Amino acid sequence: MKKAFFLMVLSFSSLVFSQNTDEKKTVETTISDVSGLPDYEVIKNKLDLKQVVTKADTIPEFPGGMDAFKRKYFENIETLDLKKNEKLDTRLYFIVEKNGYVRNVTAVSKNKKHAEAAEQGLRKIFVRWKPAKLNGEAVRYIFFFPLVSKKFN
Repeated sequence: MKKAFFLMVLSFSSLVFSQNTDEKKTVETTISDVSGLPDYEVIKNKLDLKQVVTKADTIPEFPGGMDAFKRKYFENIETLDLKKNEKLDTRLYFIVEKNGYVRNVTAVSKNKKHAEAAEQGLRKIFVRWKPAKLNGEAVRYIFFFPLVSKKFN
């Protein structure tokens, strides 16, 4: 398998990170409901979006935090054979349910193999999250991850 560099951007929170660095930056999120998500017209037909929120008092927490999630995800995503300087953009969506389990997963990309690899990388992580809370109640929370894959030689 050929190595590819993956950049994962967390557009919903205050973190931006990549696989090869620990650089963290603050970003602003303006999405206030699911209809404001990129690819809404596509994902509304693939995911159960009933009672899903994009903002909560506390967002879901992966055991060990987001850095642990990032490591686990990149351990599980298949590395694709890309052409030199080829760049693939994929957006991964998943919902952490009220019980902390991830049930709804989909990826949107022009490259079907990359979308499938992004989805499978997440489905291989069988871990219960601490669910999001809004007004003290557990809620369904949708995560949105823009992924960029590029092969560097």
